[in-house]
Amino acid sequence: MLIAIAAVVVGLVILVWSADRFVDGAAATAKHLGMSSLLIGMVIVGFGTSAPEIVVSVLASSQGNPGLALGNALGSNITNIALILGVTAVISPIVVQSNIIRKELPLLIAISALTVLLLVDGEITRNDGIVLLVVFLAVMGWSIYTGMKGGDDILAGEMEQELSQEHMSLKLALFWLIFGLLLLVASSRLLVWGAVDIATSLGISDLIIGLTIVAIGTSLPELASSIAATRKGEHDLAIGNVIGSNMFNTLTVIGIAGVIHPLGVDTDVLYRDLPVMGVLTLLLLVFSHGFGKQGRISRKEGVALLLAYSGYTLWLVQSAMQQAIHHTV
Repeated sequence: MLIAIAAVVVGLVILVWSADRFVDGAAATAKHLGMSSLLIGMVIVGFGTSAPEIVVSVLASSQGNPGLALGNALGSNITNIALILGVTAVISPIVVQSNIIRKELPLLIAISALTVLLLVDGEITRNDGIVLLVVFLAVMGWSIYTGMKGGDDILAGEMEQELSQEHMSLKLALFWLIFGLLLLVASSRLLVWGAVDIATSLGISDLIIGLTIVAIGTSLPELASSIAATRKGEHDLAIGNVIGSNMFNTLTVIGIAGVIHPLGVDTDVLYRDLPVMGVLTLLLLVFSHGFGKQGRISRKEGVALLLAYSGYTLWLVQSAMQQAIHHTV
């Protein structure tokens, strides 16, 4: 199992690094092709930061481990809100000013509700996967429309400032776009193999591995970009990264997993993971809108999110220990 642990560690390190290079290459390429900064932020960066989850999902499902794909998607969404925004807010309170962000949050709530409705029957069929992917295409269309019309939004200014700091030639941008993607696939293969081997050796489900180790690892790009954005005062960009990533995770990661390999949904997902994800998404909506006051995630709210994440993680550890005990008996 030591080799499997090493595979997970090495896979995660390369995955995070290659995802960063892939996003930089994709954003620079889009900039050279004349795409607006806001559109790059909403579509290219949103897709790019979810690339690790998407690639891991495709590989896990195609290799007959759809539980790992589902755990990765739900675990990443929970990690993005509770851990990433929690850490970011503790470092520097996040002030939300963008109207686009306020419009995206109810959309994220609707997407989360749709996912619950599709999972509540205890399975994800190919038709369910197709529904999620069709909704994803509709959301992409809305994002493109919003990105073209919302040039005066504060989010556009923050994205323009971020892109202006990157000076990458088109040739170099294309190199990192292609090489970054190849490394993403290779490191994801290594990560999936290691994760499945650890789960099998310990007698715990690949769902638990997906919700914990893999979810945290594939969410590291969002953590790095959110902390960096907040330190520069780009608060809306920080929270926009998380919202966009959660949309992509829910629609594409679960959608692709369902289309490739229909899967049964563990009851723990219905009674533990989905409710936690739903409550955290609602809290994000409340914090960001403010409802009568300035929308913000304060340090106190950041601490509350981190405590919620700690409690959820302990719950998962307890579940894993119970599975391991049953495996040894």
